[in-house]
Amino acid sequence: MRLLTWLIHIDVGGFGDVSAGGVHLHHYVWGILLLMAVGATALSESSPRARAWLGLAYGIGMALVIDEAALLISLEDVYWDSEGGLSIAVAITVIAVVGTVLAVTRGRRASRADEEADRERAEDAARSRSGDA
Repeated sequence: MRLLTWLIHIDVGGFGDVSAGGVHLHHYVWGILLLMAVGATALSESSPRARAWLGLAYGIGMALVIDEAALLISLEDVYWDSEGGLSIAVAITVIAVVGTVLAVTRGRRASRADEEADRERAEDAARSRSGDA
């Protein structure tokens, strides 16, 4: 997101700011709209494939919002100022926390699945032994 914003900032590749009625629309606006769409869609869609796409869209929406955290906190456009570094710090913190939570919860889920599989194998073995006797 930072790279794209920098390309817009230095006027490369025909990219430009998006404005409505002469007011610049920061990319956190698009992130909030995307998060709203993902939330509304998630209420009615539960297939694994849709959930994967919704997860991707959710991540993009969060990146758009978090990248402008400094602007949202200070209510001033500090994106290219030294205070804009706050957005980078927030992004790194969010990535670290979410990554840790995902690693821990996925590990627990995998160990529960292993325990259930072991229990089923033991029950199957017990049934075959009792069927042979």
